[in-house]
Amino acid sequence: MAKDPVRVLVTGAAGQIGYALVPMIARGAMLGPDQPVILHMLDIEPAAEALKGVKMELIDAAFPLLRDVVATTDAVEACKGVNIAVMVGGFPRKEGMERKDVMSKNVSIYKAQASALEKHAAPDCKVLVVANPANTNALIFKEFAPSIPEKNITCLTRLDHNRALGQISEKLNVHVSEVKNVIIWGNHSSTQYPDVNHATVKATNGGEKPVRELVANDNWLNTEFITTVQQRGAAIIKARKLSSALSAASAACDHIRDWVLGTPKGTWVSMGVYSDGSYGIQPGLIYSFPVTCEKGQWSIVQGLKIDEFSRAKMDATAKELVEEKSLAYSCLN
Repeated sequence: MAKDPVRVLVTGAAGQIGYALVPMIARGAMLGPDQPVILHMLDIEPAAEALKGVKMELIDAAFPLLRDVVATTDAVEACKGVNIAVMVGGFPRKEGMERKDVMSKNVSIYKAQASALEKHAAPDCKVLVVANPANTNALIFKEFAPSIPEKNITCLTRLDHNRALGQISEKLNVHVSEVKNVIIWGNHSSTQYPDVNHATVKATNGGEKPVRELVANDNWLNTEFITTVQQRGAAIIKARKLSSALSAASAACDHIRDWVLGTPKGTWVSMGVYSDGSYGIQPGLIYSFPVTCEKGQWSIVQGLKIDEFSRAKMDATAKELVEEKSLAYSCLN
């Protein structure tokens, strides 16, 4: 193993998603089977004992790729030299809480962590925000880490992307790896728009067929399919009595892997990234677009035809992001 280890930070590492995520990273699911890693795990003081337990388990699992583990409640120590930061820690919305209450809690969390990362992380550090409201938390992060390039700050909508692939594969009874190029537009919330207008399925003759043509049920695609993907997280909480930690952790690995190692040719994925005005989305929002990745850089897929139905959905989720942004900025003052 000639490669230098990559330092990966996971915040909220003793929580449900963190607990599912750290072994995936240590196994190579995020950066590949030949990339050694050093895991940096950060959590809050009340979770210090649990965090210690997670570190013990990582040692006990004897992962060949895992070179070292830093487990700490000190943000500065956690951020030192990290190359990739997966921001899972955040304040969840509890019963009876207003959105503004959640937002102001998250503003203070992200303010502290962004400042520590800006000062102590590696200069090319890539950031993935998972904690909800993910898009807006990523914006707050940017506010307090001005020297981290905006192209290095993203949020997770890959979970929604993977959910959309899963729904189509079940509907058509094909393997999920044969479905590609669904799109999640907008916010990682119930206003997101899962779009299959450009998605295809591998045909037996080696070609590709449009999903819309194969499903042959526009009513299902424009109603039930969309709401199932939008509300899948809530459905899992109802079934499991806990949130979707396993699939979120897996999606975080997919997001970083494609960003660092590149997307397969002819395939795009969904990432929450800084809007540059593409598709008429207000610049300066963190909005989910279809992207391709190469050499550690993402770029928004351009030139896709947008019909009226899609336009309305894309604008509605952008509008929610504008509202969230102003709510977040009102908590800054």
